[in-house]
Amino acid sequence: MDKWDKTAYGLEQIGTMEANLKELEAVIAIARRGTFRAAAIDLGMSTTALSHTIGRLEAGLGVRLFNRTTRSVSLTDAGRLFVQQVAPSLQDLYAALDSVRSQRETPSGTIRINAAPFAARAIISPLVLEFLRRYPDMHVDIVTEGKLVDIVEEGFDLGVRVAGLVPSDMIAVSLGRPQRHAVVGSPKYFEQHSRPIVPPDLLNHRCIRVRLPDGSLFRWRFEKDGEPLQIEVRGPITLDEASIVRTAVLESTGVGYTMEQEVLPDIKAGRLVRVLEDWTPPYPGLCLYYPGRRNLSAGVRALLDLARELSKRPAV
Repeated sequence: MDKWDKTAYGLEQIGTMEANLKELEAVIAIARRGTFRAAAIDLGMSTTALSHTIGRLEAGLGVRLFNRTTRSVSLTDAGRLFVQQVAPSLQDLYAALDSVRSQRETPSGTIRINAAPFAARAIISPLVLEFLRRYPDMHVDIVTEGKLVDIVEEGFDLGVRVAGLVPSDMIAVSLGRPQRHAVVGSPKYFEQHSRPIVPPDLLNHRCIRVRLPDGSLFRWRFEKDGEPLQIEVRGPITLDEASIVRTAVLESTGVGYTMEQEVLPDIKAGRLVRVLEDWTPPYPGLCLYYPGRRNLSAGVRALLDLARELSKRPAV
């Protein structure tokens, strides 16, 4: 067996080993998500296929890992022991596989990214799609969540959040473009209500409120001449997803406070009217972030390099 045959054989063995690791990953996913259906979505497979995978693993081990009824799933004692001992080792094994793959000239495999919904929309066109054009063997799996999660514990390679929310133990790569909020209302709304001149005027308006993941109501944040100001607005509707604010504002329900990029096309087209613009200065933008202690795969390194490249280009 010559050098190249040995290399091919080694990669084939790695592929077989990774297929076996998928069974272990399935157990971790179910334990983390609490249902077969949610875990199957995370793993990109059908619920039936996931059930068969777990059944095959349990048969091989000779023990049940889950107690299953028509309404609930819970770990058995053996399952809890399995998760406690296997989960850390599984992360190390995947890190080792990533190190092997990094020797390939062409990156391949999957990158899992956790991002806030607006952050995912912000990176999809300039970064992710360009990355996939350059590296067609790669697959990017983006999961959007309003709440901030532990990307290591949840099995993600990268996170995307505004700079101020990146955990201190992570390495951050700036995406280069500042963020900005916008206060908007429909032309029809402002035909019936005077436009606010200063933020406290919003207390006399119907405002679209947003509930944060921790259950608290988001206070609208403003700043002018270096002086910050927060307003706890009132209004007819409270949403738990900021991206829905645009829909409510377009329907003339009230005034909304949202990310500028969410509504800029509507402002330019005249569908929405912007107010208090001088009270919403730019602030540090989005960052990709990752744990520094983990060996980076070739794909993750390539995506980070592209992010750094794009961040240096002038905004258009």
